[in-house]
Amino acid sequence: MTDLKKIICCFLILLIPFFSHAQKPKPATITLTGITLLPTDSNRKVCVNSLLITGTKKTKIYIVYREIQFKKGDSLVISELRNELEQARRQVYNTTLFNEVSMELIAFDSFHVNITVKVTERWYLYPVPQFQLVDRNFNDWIKTQNASLERVNYGIKFVHYNLSGRRDQLRIYLISGYTRNISFYYNNPYSNSSLNNGFGIGAGYSQNRETPYKTDSGNKVLFYKKDDFTRNTAYATAAYTIRKGLFKKHIFSIGYSHQKVDDSIINAKYNPSYFNDPVSSKDIIDLAYILQYSNVNNVSYPLTGKAVYFTVQKRGLGFTGGINMLMMEAGWNKYFDIRKGWYCSIQLIGKIKLPFEQAYINQRGLGYGENYLRGLEYYVIDGVVTCLARSTVKKKIIAFNIPFPLFPKILTKIPFTIFGKTYADVGYAYNKKTTYTYLNNRFLYSGGFGIDILTLYDINLRIEYSFNQLKENGLFLHSQSGF
Repeated sequence: MTDLKKIICCFLILLIPFFSHAQKPKPATITLTGITLLPTDSNRKVCVNSLLITGTKKTKIYIVYREIQFKKGDSLVISELRNELEQARRQVYNTTLFNEVSMELIAFDSFHVNITVKVTERWYLYPVPQFQLVDRNFNDWIKTQNASLERVNYGIKFVHYNLSGRRDQLRIYLISGYTRNISFYYNNPYSNSSLNNGFGIGAGYSQNRETPYKTDSGNKVLFYKKDDFTRNTAYATAAYTIRKGLFKKHIFSIGYSHQKVDDSIINAKYNPSYFNDPVSSKDIIDLAYILQYSNVNNVSYPLTGKAVYFTVQKRGLGFTGGINMLMMEAGWNKYFDIRKGWYCSIQLIGKIKLPFEQAYINQRGLGYGENYLRGLEYYVIDGVVTCLARSTVKKKIIAFNIPFPLFPKILTKIPFTIFGKTYADVGYAYNKKTTYTYLNNRFLYSGGFGIDILTLYDINLRIEYSFNQLKENGLFLHSQSGF
């Protein structure tokens, strides 16, 4: 079977669950007591007589109240009670402050209900020893670098996810080894009394022994390296956020960085277009605006809902030449519950960078971060215009808990949920003919199947067997963590 036929088969598999009737499972974390006391007319309203939060220790209680769309004294339509409670539960859980969130409603007469939100806090403080790979991903480290232990970083990462109880985060990195990184970032999303404005500040300094200076014709990154450090970067950043409702957020940011690379990198032998100028150092200013909309059941592993974003970034103070760039990016993610235990997702991402003549450091397209086709993890496709579409169908196979009695006040069990899935991706990356590679300016496609393993603190291990249009196939591992 050819790779194209395999991709078509994946797409057909993706469509199968759409022919089934949708069934919405009832959340087990919502308890309704005395509901028979309410009027049978479902269009009637009842008053929230009390709204209590229990289980908070570190977290300020008003942070929880801020995420709930109703308050004490509000009236709720009887037919929408369960949906209202589920929406509130999701919003509180999506703060990522709690391991468990449950809702309890008690109706004690025909006109009034009491609502209790029960939460179990996470552990917020992590002084974590670090063992990091310097390569783009685990698969690249294994195949390209033969799992060399010389290509790792070590040190400590200190993170507090709830420093003052207002969901403010402090991150401090002290990393050495193959590269060096000393940095901090503080984010306070609720810095005013109305809990709708926030800010973030950070700074750092890093050194790299090898510097990616070019992408070859086979879509592999070329590195300049020697015994000493070949790139030094100092940076500072600040951000201001506005979040007046529950689902929409505006982010305004400004950043400054000073980058210096080894003089040899900008020579004709390597890449004189690294900065798009015949210089080995640059002072870079970045201005950005991000609009985010997110209404999903779980921000770390969405199964239902929608998430949208739009970004405008201006790099440099000019319009052409050097590192000057105007970038616009948009993403649309939709997650469907198509029947009991079956879920489907569609993700669309598009990006354009102007002008099309860009410095090498501005040409990152597909293959970086989460912007990649599954099955093409070993490649990077630089571009000034990129498009990516990813579709996935998954089935919940099993969910179970393992008792964990060592720390009963913090953690009593470790949950596991396993999904089986199939997927198909398509993409495109445009670059001018003077800089394009084999995978540039052509239709890209890949597909495969695998399993996702979810556990405590939104840790997600993805085991995937993928194939692509280059007639390549293989096993790929990815991981994601909520801390």
